[in-house]
Amino acid sequence: MLLNLGSHSGIKSRSTATLVFRLPYYTQWGQSLLICGSQPPLGSGNVKRGLALIPSHQGDELVWYAKVSVAAGFSCEYSYYVVDDNRNVLRREAGKKRRFTLPSDVPEGAVVEIRDLWQDASESLFLRSAFKDVIFGGEKNLDADKEGSDVLLKSLDWQDSIVVQFMIRCSRIEDGASIGVIGSASQLGKWKTQDGLRLKYSGDNTWKAECVLRKYEFPLKYKYYQVHESTDPTLELGPNRELSVDSQSIHPPNYIVLADGPFRVTAWRGSGVSIPMFSIRSTDDLGVGEFLDLKLLVDWAVESGFHLVQLLPINDTSVHRMWWDSYPYSSLSVFALHPLYLRVQALSEDIPENIKEEILKMKQQLDKKDVDYEATMAAKLSISKKIFDLEKGKILNSGAFKTFLSDNENWLKPYAAYCFLRDFFETSDRTQWGSFSHFSSEKLEKLVSEDALHHDVICFHYYIQFHLHKQLSEAADYARQKKIVLKGDLPIGVDRNSVDTWVYPNLFRMNTSTGAPPDYFDKNGQNWGFPTYNWEEMSKDNYAWWRARLTQMAKYFTAYRIDHILGFFRIWELPDHAATGLVGKFRPSIALSQEELEKEGIWDFNRLSRPYVRQEILQEKFGSFWTVIASNFFNEYQKLCYEFKEDCNTEKKLISKFKSLPEKSLWLEKESKIQSDLLELIQNIVLIRDPEDPRKFYPRFNLEDTSNFKALDEHSKNVLRRLYCDYYFCRQEDLWRQNAMKTLPVLLNSSDMLACGEDLGLIPSCVHPVMQELGLIGLRIQRMPSEPDREFDIVYHLNTLIMTVCAPSCHDCSTMRAWWEEDEERRCRFYRDVVGCNDIPPPRCTTDIAHFIIHQHMQAPSMWAIFPLQDILALKDEYTTRPAVEETINDPTNPKHYWRYRLHVTLDSLLRDNDLKNLLKDMVINSGRSYPVEKNNGIGIAAASEKQAEKVQEGIATIQINGSSSNKSSIIPV
Repeated sequence: MLLNLGSHSGIKSRSTATLVFRLPYYTQWGQSLLICGSQPPLGSGNVKRGLALIPSHQGDELVWYAKVSVAAGFSCEYSYYVVDDNRNVLRREAGKKRRFTLPSDVPEGAVVEIRDLWQDASESLFLRSAFKDVIFGGEKNLDADKEGSDVLLKSLDWQDSIVVQFMIRCSRIEDGASIGVIGSASQLGKWKTQDGLRLKYSGDNTWKAECVLRKYEFPLKYKYYQVHESTDPTLELGPNRELSVDSQSIHPPNYIVLADGPFRVTAWRGSGVSIPMFSIRSTDDLGVGEFLDLKLLVDWAVESGFHLVQLLPINDTSVHRMWWDSYPYSSLSVFALHPLYLRVQALSEDIPENIKEEILKMKQQLDKKDVDYEATMAAKLSISKKIFDLEKGKILNSGAFKTFLSDNENWLKPYAAYCFLRDFFETSDRTQWGSFSHFSSEKLEKLVSEDALHHDVICFHYYIQFHLHKQLSEAADYARQKKIVLKGDLPIGVDRNSVDTWVYPNLFRMNTSTGAPPDYFDKNGQNWGFPTYNWEEMSKDNYAWWRARLTQMAKYFTAYRIDHILGFFRIWELPDHAATGLVGKFRPSIALSQEELEKEGIWDFNRLSRPYVRQEILQEKFGSFWTVIASNFFNEYQKLCYEFKEDCNTEKKLISKFKSLPEKSLWLEKESKIQSDLLELIQNIVLIRDPEDPRKFYPRFNLEDTSNFKALDEHSKNVLRRLYCDYYFCRQEDLWRQNAMKTLPVLLNSSDMLACGEDLGLIPSCVHPVMQELGLIGLRIQRMPSEPDREFDIVYHLNTLIMTVCAPSCHDCSTMRAWWEEDEERRCRFYRDVVGCNDIPPPRCTTDIAHFIIHQHMQAPSMWAIFPLQDILALKDEYTTRPAVEETINDPTNPKHYWRYRLHVTLDSLLRDNDLKNLLKDMVINSGRSYPVEKNNGIGIAAASEKQAEKVQEGIATIQINGSSSNKSSIIPV
């Protein structure tokens, strides 16, 4: 409740007051600040008409001011923006819009000064569901009227007094606790917490209180604290805060709103475990991990001191109905869950004995070292169909099922129809579906009509999704109750033959394919086969498809990983006839125009953009076979110059022809090498001509490696080198930043989930600033440093990257044990440079080495340390009997990799291993990372945090993005 100044001052309330906005903030040259709010004085929501701020140097600070007159009853929402000279938005502060209401009955001409701090995205992370609803325990019993007392002023000497409203945000607080402020003034207890000013809870994790201070008490020094009846008061960290007032000002403030940002506590750091859903093994599963197994994993995570469980994508990928579908990043539907993870035993309480016996038999048959994808899917669908036939009437008529169908029909009906057509035509290639090749609402209604002969088939797909939803929801609710964040995975693409491309073909560029340029994983790049997105079309409904995806994910997860977040800045786009990922271009990107190249003396565009094949190259590559190769694959279009024949002039055509060529029997032993050499020749270009505009060109990745480039004159080489560097590292940065700022905020605002971005690979310089600005947590793998001059990240030195996840490995690379055995020289360098030992390292990753690496990541300042379960198992000898190479989940160099890794130990037995759990929990606690605290164990959040804070290394710094407030402490605020 704000003070009623007029009623106590004897001054009659009239119509206007002066608002003074004050914000300390550093900008770059050409940047300025403005306020945009909901009322006309602040632009009515139009940034172009916002209220401009004026800078002023005050000591070491650059402080921005704005002044505006407002009428009584003024109330608005507003935010601060960094803009250029044309008022184009360069940056908006993070978090919700600020709210301000002019105190009632302020006297005519009163000056109300609002002292704000720029809201960094790091501050709003703790308002996400992962923290707000899970780790910090959900809604607190915070009664706005319970704490604090109104200050009743019988008289107020306006010449000598100033009213100050203290305002602080605190999301990390115990049930029953409150916030106070102490300081140098008597009204703030003269630094005694028992006499301090108690604040009132006003909602949205915000606490407020007002008091009257005499002008001689300024400059005021003060600090906030937490207090609970069962524990001693806890002061916030960092230096004392200070409030000064310019006594020489012509119009000093009568009222100061002191928006002090967040309560300062030790940087929150947590830990977790990652494992693909299919890799989990339990005593109850049917050949593969199942959603209900997550409850066991959650129990193990809690007892090991972890706060997070991370999975790979769990959407249905049943495109081909074969083992290729084991690839979890190629969704058949971005909404449907994968039937692979269904527990058939939980479908009904009345399963007949004969079906129970069948389940037991299949459990024994499928209990293999690895996942048998096809056999497991067949068994689960067969058993599920038998149970469905027995109880479909009861289930389909139940209220729960009808509600599920009603809530999800927008995606569920097209999904069921698609699955029916895929099975009926025995292909997911829609071009083979006759009149159903093209989707329409009318066709859909006929397909799912209750009168259709195949309606039972449609309902069976509903039934499977209904039970998958029930089982995953049960596991997700269990995780929330146990304070475990369940983290999902948002794939960057969808399968070319998917429900989504069928229903929304306009949202995809179906004549293209996505991938990644050459990198750590593959010198030829990666071709994932997904169509690229038509972002222009998606923007027309404010990315509704993406927003629906995130809404669906948030039903189960409280955090998620954005796969290949670089794709939201720019995607590596390949023509659909490409087989590898090498000859692609970035989309969007600023091409090299023909005019630009001609001005530089580059003119022979056919020679540069077509495969450069000369007789001497063929002779060098194929030796005595060169004439056979030439006769089968090439035409000699002029003397000694060759071009690929029409039937093999793309990568896919070439591979297809090579497989069926009769002459292949002549070189069976060299088959792989010859095909590789032919692909290298078809990629032997310097410039890629834009298929949509023949006067635009893109430099081929690593163009200097081509014989086409090497055969050029020196002038052309120098020009192309310069243009290559400009294209890949300079000219696109602003474009890519703008592209990301159109799409990523929509994703982040679509749910309350905590978002992490997989930012590995060739990273444009604009990526990390945008991620920091938006509050996106990045990924750091120790063996894949983002700095090109470093072989290994020193995780202790990641203090400038605290808003990250650090990990020793991930699903796209070898495990810690396998990596240790791969390369002896690299192992020696790691042992010397990271472990700090000059001895010869052991040939195997011993438990001591595993402990060192995991402990090192635990101690890192990264917000999260997340460990693949395989790496954790390396801490005990008994779990390392399986060959290390078998623990790798994915081989990125193999587009047809079989994703089938299963743990060789059950979660049930891991839960019984108290030694491993206690070892992990000790590492978590001793590193100062948060661990799940039971409500009734006698240790509250504040006490646990204080206990951990004692163990945290000093000097862990917050991320300070360009332009952050100068007076923030080096402690991450929550």
